[in-house]
Amino acid sequence: MGEMILVTGSTGFIGSRMVDALLSRGVAVRVLLRPESTPSLPESNHAGVEECRAGYRDPEALGRAVRGVSAIIHLAGVTRAVDEVGFFDGNVLPVENILEAVRKHNPELKRFLLVSSLAAAGPASSSWPGVSESDQPNPVSAYGRSKLLGEEAALRYGAKVPVTIVRPPAVYGPGDRDILEVFGMMKKGYLVSAGSAKRQRFSMVHVDDLIEGILLALRSEAAAGGTYYITAPRAYGWDEVIAAARPVLGFGRLLRISLPDPLVFGLGAVFGAAAGITGKSSLINRDKATELVQDYWVCSHEKAERELGFVARTTLTEGVVTTLQWYQRKGWL
Repeated sequence: MGEMILVTGSTGFIGSRMVDALLSRGVAVRVLLRPESTPSLPESNHAGVEECRAGYRDPEALGRAVRGVSAIIHLAGVTRAVDEVGFFDGNVLPVENILEAVRKHNPELKRFLLVSSLAAAGPASSSWPGVSESDQPNPVSAYGRSKLLGEEAALRYGAKVPVTIVRPPAVYGPGDRDILEVFGMMKKGYLVSAGSAKRQRFSMVHVDDLIEGILLALRSEAAAGGTYYITAPRAYGWDEVIAAARPVLGFGRLLRISLPDPLVFGLGAVFGAAAGITGKSSLINRDKATELVQDYWVCSHEKAERELGFVARTTLTEGVVTTLQWYQRKGWL
């Protein structure tokens, strides 16, 4: 029997692309789906993928999910929640319970790869070179804190299971709905951003480059026990994103609206309070506001290049153009 890899979060933007990439390499794939999840994304050709339904609080079902696989790529998680408990339940508890199931049912697992986030480390203090893997993490939001706790939970099992952690920055590409909102504004001739748009710099990575980096980390013996930022080799500013999008979207003069920090925090407080009342997560709360106003969400590519041989090959212009063209073909934009 050949190798089989378990992928969580396979119905999401990155997870679906990961399944496609593994299948294209001839790897057998099992996906862990929560009982309430829909099947894999319809636009992906996932014929032959083995599905395993399991709740993250169901030890018996998790045991069935992890049994017999050679590696696990854990992509599932939550980016929005009403409170810290919601983030813990989405980003920490699943890591703990999957690895406990591995300990009991698949102690010979070759690798557990956790896809975390730059948010676990927090923003950089300058625009370059950004945070590195050796820097002390300083998350500024409940989401970031939960991702860091998830990393710590994974590393506690490191003596029994080879663990690798990957921290992507902002991920974009065909299928992503977060950056779609940004391009939707541009198409209408305006762009609203928080904080100092002129000063802000941010790391980005195209989804296909991220997949390549994850697979390099998965296969590398040296990566066991390691943490890596998978990112483009330089940071970008809003002007560069706008310039890359303009030829495709065809907008002329763009109205730039930079919301001052007090207004962003005020909106976060109002919407966060409403979320607390309704029990439904909101697009922005005080925590998210803290993330939005940071100047430098920038991380270094150097360790991944040095130890994994990873170099992001998609230029910003190429990535933005192909993403926008995909949106247009799908009628999303």
